[in-house]
Amino acid sequence: MTHILVVDDEPDVRPLFEQRFRREIRGGTIHLTFASSGEEALTIFTERPQEAVLILSDINMPGMSGLELLRHIRTVTPKRPPVVMMITAYGDEDSHKQAMDLGADDFLTKPLDFTDLKEKLANLPV
Repeated sequence: MTHILVVDDEPDVRPLFEQRFRREIRGGTIHLTFASSGEEALTIFTERPQEAVLILSDINMPGMSGLELLRHIRTVTPKRPPVVMMITAYGDEDSHKQAMDLGADDFLTKPLDFTDLKEKLANLPV
């Protein structure tokens, strides 16, 4: 089972992911955990690292941004570091470069292409 921590301050993200991954959730191949802020995600990651084999994080959030969250995650050295994919509505080069420099594994733009995301998930070494 792939444990995915989805981090986004937009309230419509949870029902969207639950709808798009309904079959995988029911089939037990994916487990989704949601955090509405970088701070909440860091708490989940620290207290329950098994909930975050893959982290999908928005970049622009109030409080701790996704890039700050990524920086924190990459400074912690768990036995199995999570795959981190950054998500943003802005596909600008600066955000992309900053995310990759901080150790992001991938960079996705909104609106998410769920077919593409599912293909990426299928190819994860999890």
